[in-house]
Amino acid sequence: MSRGQICTFTHELHCVCVFSLQAIVLVHWLLTVWACLITWLPTSYVLGNMSALAVGVWAIAQRDSIDAVLMFLIGLAVTILTDIVHFGLYYAAGEIQYTSAALYLFRFSGGMAILSLLLKPVSCFFVYQMYRERGGEYNVNFGFPRITRNRDAYQSIDHQDQSGSSASSYNQAEGGKPGPLSY
Repeated sequence: MSRGQICTFTHELHCVCVFSLQAIVLVHWLLTVWACLITWLPTSYVLGNMSALAVGVWAIAQRDSIDAVLMFLIGLAVTILTDIVHFGLYYAAGEIQYTSAALYLFRFSGGMAILSLLLKPVSCFFVYQMYRERGGEYNVNFGFPRITRNRDAYQSIDHQDQSGSSASSYNQAEGGKPGPLSY
């Protein structure tokens, strides 16, 4: 395989990743808009989902940013939980509130919201793969300290250098002049 073929393959892979990220954001945006055709969901549903999608647009705009994709992944995961809470609290009340012709609109809106919720774990999987392709690690570090048993990174203080030059450096300053006297 020549160098030109490798670059073309890498470029195609990058284009597929960007295209799929654009498709994920577009599908979830469309489903969120359709879920909000009538006002059975609270404003927090709209703000949460649109905020996560805004971070997705950031991840599309900055193609090499690991942080943008990670934030989009976290946003999708959080909206999975908040969507479940919203549907549990507001679906029954919305079904009672809307009657006759508006009932069909409510069912369409609710169906689109539920479809968006069902697609979010699949989207999270693909966004996680994009995170890995951009250089992310398997274990996501949020900056919290951890206790580990791995002591390979520590240096032992039991074995000190006993050379004569290091001992005399304590007694002399730069240029061979005697250092300050200790009392």
